Amino acid sequence: MGLLIDGQWHDRWYDTSQSGGRFERRPSSFRRQVTADGAPVDGQATVQAEPGRFHLYVSCACPWAHRTLIVRALKGLDDVIGVSFVHPLMLDQGWFFDDEHPDRVGGRRFLREVYTAADPHYTGRVTVPVLWDDKEGTIVNNESSEIIRMLTRAFDAWSSRPDLDLYPEELRPEIDRVNALVYDTVNNGVYKAGFATTQAAYDEAVHALFDTLDLLEARLSARPFLVGDRLTEADVRLFTTLLRFDIVYVGHFKCNIRRLVDYPALWAYTRALFQVPEIRGTCHLDHIKQHYYRSHPSINPHGIVPAGPRLDFDEPHDRGPVLPE
Repeated sequence: MGLLIDGQWHDRWYDTSQSGGRFERRPSSFRRQVTADGAPVDGQATVQAEPGRFHLYVSCACPWAHRTLIVRALKGLDDVIGVSFVHPLMLDQGWFFDDEHPDRVGGRRFLREVYTAADPHYTGRVTVPVLWDDKEGTIVNNESSEIIRMLTRAFDAWSSRPDLDLYPEELRPEIDRVNALVYDTVNNGVYKAGFATTQAAYDEAVHALFDTLDLLEARLSARPFLVGDRLTEADVRLFTTLLRFDIVYVGHFKCNIRRLVDYPALWAYTRALFQVPEIRGTCHLDHIKQHYYRSHPSINPHGIVPAGPRLDFDEPHDRGPVLPE
């Protein structure tokens, strides 16, 4: 996992020497908004939604990018917003494309070239997802939480499911509260445990992670979804971490106090979401295992990919329909 410094690539891992061994994720750099009408938001200029104008760069392995693929599929935007998939591995040159995983817009070899096309002097990590504006030839946004909200609302004129609102106004305060907790201790919590370089930093992260999973287990034992009585973005954001939990986080990131399958409600909830056809089509378990176990030599120096665990995401559940029929 390298980074660009003034537009030049450096193969450099995260430096935890000044943070007590704690992994600290930096904020995303590109934060423009796409809106249905292009009107300013909070005094800031926006980009108007158009079919065929925007393109997503994603990794099937990355949970942050996976969010955007799920919302794109749920909203029926596959023919509205194009997508390019990077290779599952992230090696010394960062995310890259090949013949099987091409850049369908610019024919580039490395994802970092997408960043330098937007800003030749860019300094920072080269991450997915990226929302690219092909009309202006630049990156609009690389913050997954903002991209999924744009996909939820801005493209409804061309969506096959415009009535599906994953961020309904009446539930927004509670969604925001749940998102904040889940992001800090679960979505990012697994990384804070896995990338920790001191025992104290690991202990702090892993116990916060499982404290939250215990709370979520209790919450989902009493209700079908995290917020309200419908699927929202809070569920999508949690799901992408839960999908990867037993497959990679338990072993690779040492998040092994309990497994997902040890939580009856969380495990059934994960299966319920997985079994939605639109969501299932975005889940590539082979990419997930290959990426994590072969892309982090400081954690798994020999790049050995474990044979298990054997999980049946198609096992029946009793949680009822995820989407309105």
